[in-house]
Amino acid sequence: MSDRDDWTAMIDLIERVMGDEDLLPSVISGVRATVREVSVLPPSDIAGHTRALLTAATRALADRRGPTEAELSFVEELGVTRARQGVPIEAVLGAIHVAERAIWARAREVGRSEGVSAERLLDARELYDDWADAVRGRLISAHRATKALADPRPGNRDAAILRRLLQGGSAAALAVAEAGLPAGDGLWVLVARPGFEERVLRDQPPVVCAVVDDLFVGVLSRAPSLREATAGLAGPAAPDKMAPMRRLALAALVTAEQTGQTGAVHIAGVAWQAALTARADLAAALLDRHRRAWTGLGPNAEPVAHAVLAWLEADRDVTVAGGRLFVHPNTVRNRVRRFTEVTGIDPAGTFGAVNAWWLCRTWLSESA
Repeated sequence: MSDRDDWTAMIDLIERVMGDEDLLPSVISGVRATVREVSVLPPSDIAGHTRALLTAATRALADRRGPTEAELSFVEELGVTRARQGVPIEAVLGAIHVAERAIWARAREVGRSEGVSAERLLDARELYDDWADAVRGRLISAHRATKALADPRPGNRDAAILRRLLQGGSAAALAVAEAGLPAGDGLWVLVARPGFEERVLRDQPPVVCAVVDDLFVGVLSRAPSLREATAGLAGPAAPDKMAPMRRLALAALVTAEQTGQTGAVHIAGVAWQAALTARADLAAALLDRHRRAWTGLGPNAEPVAHAVLAWLEADRDVTVAGGRLFVHPNTVRNRVRRFTEVTGIDPAGTFGAVNAWWLCRTWLSESA
């Protein structure tokens, strides 16, 4: 076989690996399970950027070249997007590394079974590494430039104080003193999406709040009272614990959004839902186990999942669940019964209810 034919076979192998329907979901699950800062992003967001990077890399390998300006422009956009989402550059690079490792492991596995030489695989990996080095350089530059623009200006006192609070240590203690926050009984952290009515918190002083890394963050000396707005809440905790409290408040916010809750949702009130939704690897295992059940339900899959969720979230009251879904209570009963038949999960039991809620929630988020 000529060198050209050998390389064509190598590229064909990589394209088949990249086109494997099971690979991308597996990669996304691995990224979300391994890189905590990325796990809060929607799977579709991670999947879209990962797929685009893989496609660009495959084209570059096929042509034995470095990245084009168009590919680098896409990478710049990725760096800007992740910086605005508040994802640290270390987490962005970590996510890419996890994806790379999974893909090349699959390529080696398939290559061995098809007789592709280790030397040819090494040639491809070295070429990919050259391409990836240029891509990472542009990614880091774009991310850092965006972060620099997002740094608080001298007049943005609250944002500057919040950044120091989130650093922890002595910087946090000094920031609390500067803000005039009484920390004796601990502080509360609230996280919401940009656009949150800041006035609502300003009416409940003392408070320091601002948009930091594309999230509205507030630190207060007492739990706030909210009605219509949705926010995540954590605390009370010492000033040097504000960074972990912010992460918990963000987890509460994401969970509240996924479950349709409003007000200031404390992480303790949604702890088990937050814990479940954070384990993308276990969610993937649950999906794999019951994939045939979803397929078997056919066009009734989503109505059944919605019925089980509504029933569980209404404390198993079919009348309340039926009212929320605008269907007869017997319809709810029948759909819950059908779910049990196809999955083998009994949502009437304590642990079965947890598995049923998690599975249905994951089913619906994956099909959205």
